[in-house]
Amino acid sequence: MQLQLHTPLDMHLHLRQGEMLQNIAKCSSDFFSGAIIMPNTVPPVTTKEQLLGYKREILNNTSGFTPYMTLFFKNDYDKTFLQSVRDELTAIKLYPAGITTNSEGGVSGFGIEELEPTLQAMSELGIPLCIHGESDGFVMDREAEFMPIYESIAKNFPDLTIIMEHITTKAAVETLQKYDNLFATITLHHLYITLDDVAGGMLQPHLFCKPIAKRPEDKAALQSVAFSGHEKVMFGSDSAPHPRDKKESCGCAAGVFTAPVALPALAQIFEQNGALDKLQAFIGDNARRIYGVQAPEKTVTLEKKPFEVAQTYGGVVPMFAGQTLEWSVVQ
Repeated sequence: MQLQLHTPLDMHLHLRQGEMLQNIAKCSSDFFSGAIIMPNTVPPVTTKEQLLGYKREILNNTSGFTPYMTLFFKNDYDKTFLQSVRDELTAIKLYPAGITTNSEGGVSGFGIEELEPTLQAMSELGIPLCIHGESDGFVMDREAEFMPIYESIAKNFPDLTIIMEHITTKAAVETLQKYDNLFATITLHHLYITLDDVAGGMLQPHLFCKPIAKRPEDKAALQSVAFSGHEKVMFGSDSAPHPRDKKESCGCAAGVFTAPVALPALAQIFEQNGALDKLQAFIGDNARRIYGVQAPEKTVTLEKKPFEVAQTYGGVVPMFAGQTLEWSVVQ
């Protein structure tokens, strides 16, 4: 049995920099036509020069792959600056300050008057806004507590395309349905795991991520909307590589590395839920429509053949390390 995926896209990807990027970029570019590249590097991508430099670094380490570049959100981006970078820019990513990896320079206040200058310019120029939607409250409640902020931005900027990144809760799925300009990415790992898989027995550091995995009813809501082929959701891996010693240590770094296993694992779970015919929409068609992007033509063929996941890729431990998945990518 074979499955062909047309021009698959990953709409939320961390490639890091330097040696890490060199080691793991092919894990995405071999299987995806393009990806939205996160800007929370060190330092974060906030200028045209940084954006172009980071893009060059990615292109030098990939082939047949389009990096859709983003800027790290700042309140003082004006229309003139955004116009100057518009042709190289696909979206702007907003992080609450300190809420996840390398987000210390993020937003600390979410009043509309504080955000208005940048958001108004983005709206006029047709630049999508990606948001890591978490408060600084109790960790299991952070995403749900952020829903009023999503609603406020959606109401005040109805022409702004807003991407609710890596949603993890039933509350987010419900909010998604309320506004025409709200869309969402869903990760591979949040379709598979709950908090119990991370910390219900022995702690599993390679499954620790932010937003943290939630309850069974939350996972069920994500699966329902993804497996239905819903036109407002798309795949965003949030694949986030960290060196092994940063994961298997005190102060475990947040992030699940899924790039090498994403397509086989998605085929597996979509098939198990009778939704294999909906995978194409989730893995590419919806993203192209929502973002209005083009990507290099690429057909990836998978077959129903056991795939033994390696213990590491480029020195990074992936999800399902040492396990066998039901589908393989045909090389």
